[in-house]
Amino acid sequence: MTHQDAAALADAIANKVATPAQAVPTWKHQSLAKGHAGIALLHIQRARSGRGTWATAHAWLTSAASVDLSVAENASLYIGAPAVAYAVHAAGDDSERYEATRRKLAGLVARLAYQRVDQAHARMDRRELPELREFDLLGGLTGLGALLLQSQPEGEALAAILSYLVRLARPIRADGVDLPGWWTPTGPDFEITPTFPGGHANFGIAHGITGPLALLALAANQGLTVEGHHDAMHEICRWLDAWRQDHQRGSWWPQWIGREELSTGIVRQPSPLRPSWCYGTPGQARAQQLAGLALGDTTRQLAAECALARCIQDTIQLRQITDDSLCHGWAGVYQTVARAAADASEPTLNELLPLVARELVAFGGKSETIGLLEGDAGAALALHTAATGNPAFGWDRCLLLT
Repeated sequence: MTHQDAAALADAIANKVATPAQAVPTWKHQSLAKGHAGIALLHIQRARSGRGTWATAHAWLTSAASVDLSVAENASLYIGAPAVAYAVHAAGDDSERYEATRRKLAGLVARLAYQRVDQAHARMDRRELPELREFDLLGGLTGLGALLLQSQPEGEALAAILSYLVRLARPIRADGVDLPGWWTPTGPDFEITPTFPGGHANFGIAHGITGPLALLALAANQGLTVEGHHDAMHEICRWLDAWRQDHQRGSWWPQWIGREELSTGIVRQPSPLRPSWCYGTPGQARAQQLAGLALGDTTRQLAAECALARCIQDTIQLRQITDDSLCHGWAGVYQTVARAAADASEPTLNELLPLVARELVAFGGKSETIGLLEGDAGAALALHTAATGNPAFGWDRCLLLT
């Protein structure tokens, strides 16, 4: 695999999605995960790096903003006004480009953040357990925090979310049992189910507690902290340490645990599952590496880097990756390893990057969808990283990788 191979494949994918289709549902225009807002990120990166045109990026951004943007309760980093705000900010974060639109969307996002924070504190005051959608990256306050850290880092809305996450990290007592504050009453599918009586605790960066940990760490690494900030990171890290599984092929963490596992201390998941950004060791390890950097905890940083490296060297785990997506395929693994390698204290992760890049190129461009999280646009963004050695801008803040 050469850098030229990765660049050529990224070019081919971008050419395939050069023109936005207009006959799509309203939600798809304003979706970062599956729609036009996410595909705009690819063309923004290409324009910034000189491999594409601003006219193409503008066409996708215009399409993303061509519908009534949602600020409903389900609006989040990945859907609605915040999703479009993320893309628009990416297009103009170092220029006056789209300044009026950015300001308008910034106000909408801040108001939504305050509303969601108030609802979360009211829920805590009632001593009720949170839904995943309250705090997670894809649908909750962690996602809004990632956007605000990128676009309004000095604003009070971000501080409100960080303070909320500090409170979320404190234990909660329910049904006579002490639970972590992020324990949810549902299963991982967001539904109350007999499979998860009493709910579960989620470990993934997309929907679980390593998402809030990564956001707290990234904010701290930018010098943005609130009262109790470091204590919250320590509390989450202690939880992750307690549930770390060590075996001959490296350390790993479960995707989630239920009440029975909480009471016995024994994880049902017999071995590490698919390495992925969303639920697997790559995303979990990157969050802990960031926490180690924020806390000045070199032991934690090294342990996270080692877990990620051992994961990438384990052919049994790698064989479980079957696509090129950002969410759970080679693109997400490559982007995560690339970001972790840039911060690593030892060269191992950098030495492993060519292996991951070869797999990304081998799998790339075969998706039947064109979106960011599970389609060609996300793969092309990671291929751009592989081709150039560095993203043109911090587009992957929406993954909490940087």
